[in-house]
Amino acid sequence: MPDYPAAPVSPHPATPKTGILLLNLGTPDAPEKAALRRYLREFLSDPRVIELPRWLWQPILYGVILPFRPAQSAKKYASIWDNREGSPLRFHTEKQAKLLEGWLAQHGLDNFLVDYAMRYGNPSITTVLDRLMTQGCEQIVCLPLYPQYAASSTGSALDGVYRHLLTQRRQPSLRTIHSFHDNPDYILALAKNIRDYWQKNGRPDILLMSFHGIPLRSVKLGDPYQQECLRSGQLLASELSLEPTQYRITFQSRFGRAKWLEPYTAPTLTELGRQRTSRVDVICPGFVADCLETLEEIAQEGKELFKEAGGGEFHYIPALNEHAHWIDALGHMVERALCRPPINEAEAEYPSPP
Repeated sequence: MPDYPAAPVSPHPATPKTGILLLNLGTPDAPEKAALRRYLREFLSDPRVIELPRWLWQPILYGVILPFRPAQSAKKYASIWDNREGSPLRFHTEKQAKLLEGWLAQHGLDNFLVDYAMRYGNPSITTVLDRLMTQGCEQIVCLPLYPQYAASSTGSALDGVYRHLLTQRRQPSLRTIHSFHDNPDYILALAKNIRDYWQKNGRPDILLMSFHGIPLRSVKLGDPYQQECLRSGQLLASELSLEPTQYRITFQSRFGRAKWLEPYTAPTLTELGRQRTSRVDVICPGFVADCLETLEEIAQEGKELFKEAGGGEFHYIPALNEHAHWIDALGHMVERALCRPPINEAEAEYPSPP
């Protein structure tokens, strides 16, 4: 018989509170080898991330990756680490949570508590769920901050929630948001972010939309990720009135020898450089907060590839981060999850791409 722990003692307000839990991938606690080893061990031990038999993967992880990769990764994290605020992914996600709570209160939803957790590292899903329940949240909305669904991202984040609640005597009511790849508010927020950047810095010859890659095998097994990325890219291009020759959709962050989604971002940037493209702007629509994959892999490494190949100007357009339209989008997604009509919003309808 399971031994369930005692339920956390919480106040019993006349109106029960609703918790909003923003879920993101995670980050090491510091840009140091020991911290990276802990983080990578947890991340790469997730069977959702590495779909290989343990007997095959564990010797590779402990014998090849963990002895060498942490030191290399620590240098990369150090190049984007903020001396005052720390990990960009963490402080942007924390700010989004605070701004969303303020948005909800401003719109008359002041009995809501908004918090954030990381699938790997800190603050952990377990810690934050317990905190929300202790604060009297009898209903929790889980919002993984991945616009496009993949089992290795959204699926794993929700695994962490379900796994913890399986151990609890007193479980809250739970709602989850599966993905928001074609959500009109998300698309409009992306477009407004880009237009704001172009208003200050001019326009490029090519807008490259770089999404995080996943193994092609995952798509063949049923992940809708590739279709959702293409849908997001097409909707964004339509909203920006871009011709097919004015944008590209690519996939970054390939890991290992398996074939991943193509076209790959790095070779595309090299190709554009060799074509002597005068200016390329890169946006990463799959990341709603800047992180290692945007600030180091794209803004640093991607720029170097493009310039070395003969390209002209390279601009990385920051992620949505704390953009006001993005906070609006988060608020409207929460309203929909709770079956509330969005406040002062005219729903936009997008036609299916040809």
